[in-house]
Amino acid sequence: MATQRKIRVLFVCVHNSARSQMAEAFLNQLAGDRFEAQSAGLEPGTLNPLAVAVMKEVGADISANRTKSVFDFFRSGSLFDYVVTVCDGANAERCPIFPGVTKRLHWSFADPAALAGEWEQMVGATRLIRDEIRAAVASFIRDYSS
Repeated sequence: MATQRKIRVLFVCVHNSARSQMAEAFLNQLAGDRFEAQSAGLEPGTLNPLAVAVMKEVGADISANRTKSVFDFFRSGSLFDYVVTVCDGANAERCPIFPGVTKRLHWSFADPAALAGEWEQMVGATRLIRDEIRAAVASFIRDYSS
C-alpha cells in the first residue's frame, strides 16, 4: 500500500517566537501522521520563554526549537499546501506568496511578546492564547478531515 503524502503547513507570525511555534507543535502533536507542520517569522527573533513554559505544561517541549525566517523557506522554493498567518492582519499582509500554495489562511491571535505585568499574569494570558491556538488547530484538522 502506497504511503499518502502528508499535507504541508507553514505557520507564520512576526518573530516565530511564540504563536507560530505553538501552532506548529500542536499540528505535529495532534495529527503528525497526516500533516507536516513548520513555522517561520517575518523577522525571526528569539524563542519566547512564556510560550516555552505553557507548551511544556501540555507535554510539548519547544525549548530546543530555533526561530526561522519565512523568506528562507520562500527562497529555497519550499512548497506548502497551506500557509497560515497567526499574527495581526497588517503583518499577515507582509507574508510572501508561496508558489504552489493551494490555500492561505489567517488566524489572528494576541502576541505574548506584547504582554506586560508579573510573570504569573503573563503566563496566565499566554495559556489563553495557547488554548485558542490549540482549538484553531483542532478545528483545522476536523475541517480538513470532513
